[in-house]
Amino acid sequence: MAHTDQTDHTMRRVLRREIAGTIGLLTDEHDFRAMRRYRSFTFHDHTAYLHQVEALLRTRAAQGTHTTVALFDPEEYADFCTAAGLEADTSASRARFTAELAAHGPTVPYEGQPLTDLLPALVDEAVRQATWEYTSTLLARLGNCATCGEDLGRAAFTRASGLLRRVLETAPPGSRHLVCSVSGHPEETLVSVLLVDEETDGTPHIDEAEALEFTSVLALGLATHSPGGLVMRISAPGGPDRIHGWSLRGYGLEPLTAAQVFDAYCTDVESGDLISPESNVDYCAPPDLGDDRLPPGHHH
Repeated sequence: MAHTDQTDHTMRRVLRREIAGTIGLLTDEHDFRAMRRYRSFTFHDHTAYLHQVEALLRTRAAQGTHTTVALFDPEEYADFCTAAGLEADTSASRARFTAELAAHGPTVPYEGQPLTDLLPALVDEAVRQATWEYTSTLLARLGNCATCGEDLGRAAFTRASGLLRRVLETAPPGSRHLVCSVSGHPEETLVSVLLVDEETDGTPHIDEAEALEFTSVLALGLATHSPGGLVMRISAPGGPDRIHGWSLRGYGLEPLTAAQVFDAYCTDVESGDLISPESNVDYCAPPDLGDDRLPPGHHH
């Protein structure tokens, strides 16, 4: 009998390793305080709470269990409970919400990194997802072209994808850090960042979620003819960093001269004051993207 109990216990331990889990994390003090209003939420100190979460993550990793960390937003949680008719002040409802986050919300896999690295990555993921959802909504609202019936949002996304591909294809070798900013929207200036590392065989390595968000921001700028720009910094071993830039113009990208790139990089956006240029950096006119104009008769 004891042997059977031992076997059962061993099998359960093996099965536990097969279960992927998600932890909903309260990343800042403000959100943590908001959860304190629930009596069933028994933590009192945010720092101690984060230490406990980190200890749990390390324990699960040591047991060979995969854990995903999700951004837990108290306001979204309250809305979720109201919509689902759940009692908010229970751990079961928090678990239901966390399961929902695992499927649809911003998440980051725990891979042994310290919480000080994981927290900003999780916040970045949340911002990226929110930007993607916001730009996608605005692109969808553009409707169809009155002249040709084409879906304007989809056409702009295709256009932005092609431009991004040309920017990367014509860039000198090295790791690339791209920033696209588009202003003139109610929310404020939209900014998206894309990191493109080179694999050892020279092929680019791109995060798909980052690329989708970046392309959608560029597409929105193109479709709405908003002021904006795209800057790319290229870092290659053994040489200075190179910085290229384009402004959004019409339905395309207008290359900036070396002097314009220098001015853009060495001027404080808020005050307009000059900033000292970085050492070991070349401000360059970008390579020609090729035929960057639309075919005749295309008026989007």
